[in-house]
Amino acid sequence: MNPISHYLDTLNQRLAEGHTSEHTFRADLEALLRQLLPEHHITNEPSKITDCGNPDFVVTKDGVPIGYIEAKDIGKDLNHKLYKEQFTRYRNALDNLIITDYVWFQFFENGDKVAEIWLGQPSDSTGQIIPLEKEFEKFENLIQEFATKVTQAIKSPVKLAELMAGKARLLENILEEALTADLDAEQNSPLTEQFNTFRQMLIHDLEPKQFADLYAQTLAYGLFAARYHDPTLPTFDRDEAAKLIPQSNPLLRNLFQSIAGYNIDERITTTVDNLAEVFRHADVKSILEGFGKSTAQQDPIIHFTKPFLPNTTPNSEKPEASGTPRNRW
Repeated sequence: MNPISHYLDTLNQRLAEGHTSEHTFRADLEALLRQLLPEHHITNEPSKITDCGNPDFVVTKDGVPIGYIEAKDIGKDLNHKLYKEQFTRYRNALDNLIITDYVWFQFFENGDKVAEIWLGQPSDSTGQIIPLEKEFEKFENLIQEFATKVTQAIKSPVKLAELMAGKARLLENILEEALTADLDAEQNSPLTEQFNTFRQMLIHDLEPKQFADLYAQTLAYGLFAARYHDPTLPTFDRDEAAKLIPQSNPLLRNLFQSIAGYNIDERITTTVDNLAEVFRHADVKSILEGFGKSTAQQDPIIHFTKPFLPNTTPNSEKPEASGTPRNRW
């Protein structure tokens, strides 16, 4: 059984038994997090470790705190004024935070809410939680994003590939959801216009999920190529990337600008900027050079593209003479 389905089943069993409180479900959320984040340590009710108070969970890796989670009872309004003082204090002090009622999850970075998701909805007749299975994959990716907060320089090619993969998959989920909503509403948005252009110019039977995959690939690979050519390592963002993609790769350069430039869809801006933050912590050229010296078994470009382009067979060629890595574009 899917771990999230099992988690919701357990919550429903406890709700059916009655006499529950916010503490009733702590162990269940802890068990879910341990399944989704097997390489992290989940501490329920940690000893006082922050000046702002004591969130219910701390997520650590290799002894380093990655993020914090505050949980209220199921069905509580997380936006209620009753919690305003506590939640404001946490948001101001903790740069990576989840606030939840065990079904409704709000994700905060540096005090700003960057994502919100419901794993289920209550049934008025039974009081049980009806699972929203279409949200499960997005939730898993949001949790992975939460657990890979970048705080130090990235020097490992494996670490860089993992971070790229997680953020690209999350981006794909958000894009598919946004495009599907626009198509269902028959809304003529920049996203639907791009989708129709892709259909006309590239793949006539393109589906929203395939489009989201191609879109996420282009954004991730464009940032990768731009960072490879970046002479100013302390700075890097989406706008800088658009200028750094070499003119020797006009297709990637123009396509990246059209989907991540001034007209970027606001629903993906935060995720794309988070992906750019990953590259800001990485000297891609040095990582590639180091990888090439350490092994002759595999092309470094394949190493980086394989994890986050699962539906693509990467080109086995070396980077072009100009130093620009290649992808399917």
